Amino acid sequence: MVRDIKIGSRLIGPNRPVFVIAEAGINHNGSFQIAKRMVDMAKKAGADCIKFQTHIVEEEMTKTNILPGKISKRPLWDIIKDCQLTVEEEEKLSRYCKNKDILFLSTPFSIAAVERLEKIRMPAYKIGSGELTNLPFLNHIAKKKKPVILSSGMSNMDEIKRAVTLFKKSKTPLALLQTTSEYPCDYRDVNLGVIDIYKKIFNIPIGISDHTFGIYTALGAVAKGACIVEKHITLDKKMPGPDQRLSLEPHELAELVKGCKAVKQALGNTKKILKKEMPVLRFARESVVTRQDISKGDTFSERNLTTKRPSTGQIPAKDYYRILGKRAKRSIPKNRQLLYSDVS
Repeated sequence: MVRDIKIGSRLIGPNRPVFVIAEAGINHNGSFQIAKRMVDMAKKAGADCIKFQTHIVEEEMTKTNILPGKISKRPLWDIIKDCQLTVEEEEKLSRYCKNKDILFLSTPFSIAAVERLEKIRMPAYKIGSGELTNLPFLNHIAKKKKPVILSSGMSNMDEIKRAVTLFKKSKTPLALLQTTSEYPCDYRDVNLGVIDIYKKIFNIPIGISDHTFGIYTALGAVAKGACIVEKHITLDKKMPGPDQRLSLEPHELAELVKGCKAVKQALGNTKKILKKEMPVLRFARESVVTRQDISKGDTFSERNLTTKRPSTGQIPAKDYYRILGKRAKRSIPKNRQLLYSDVS
């Protein structure tokens, strides 16, 4: 049985509501005021959590002109440098989230960032895909004994197993997200079936960090049993920044939250006639009805019997063939629901 993990006051697991993380990331472009507006957006949309990124560029990177793939023509160093929030701003954001009653998380990218987040008493850690193989970093977080949500993009199964084992050995509450580190991600590369594999192998809460356009694959993940859904958010996709275009605007985030709740409620696995279906059953099903006038002693056949709605007659359509071959006890007019007392 998969055990829940607890972050703040929220329990996360297969039998709990979907935990929706609004990934603000660096889409605030280094503006504290925009970051606050993103908190308001996430809260209004109904997200459980808003997550930022804690960057201390000199601690996480060597000085480099490397580009972040095809998503920007600016060097990654410059992008991160411009989008860093100060420790004071992160503290204020954490307090602002608490006042708004939405969970604050931030992904660290260095041990120094972890220690900064410890000072503001962050209740859990979200680890990005790029850090999944950074064993010294993972060990440092494991020592904090706080819940961890781990993304698994750019990783093979051996690397993922090693990271999961590390946290399990330290008895760290852990959730794992299926992730494809492609921005934006093609639908064919999402691999929702991996959610089933993760559930079977790891026996921990599983979710998705989704980088596709829109909300379709995130909702598909919920249908596959995802306990956590993480999606990038933005105030406006036209804002500058490498992640803005693939992010959800306010109305889309609200629809995602609504959709996650709807799909989760639809995941029952019992098949029976529900009490709420009975009014429909009465008019939608059929009863056995005479096709023509029938004389006493006539043999019931496909020539003189048929089935018609509603199902208010004594003999349901599913028993039609049980009546054929038997005889009429009395004369019966055309187009009348057959009674058991009509059958000898």
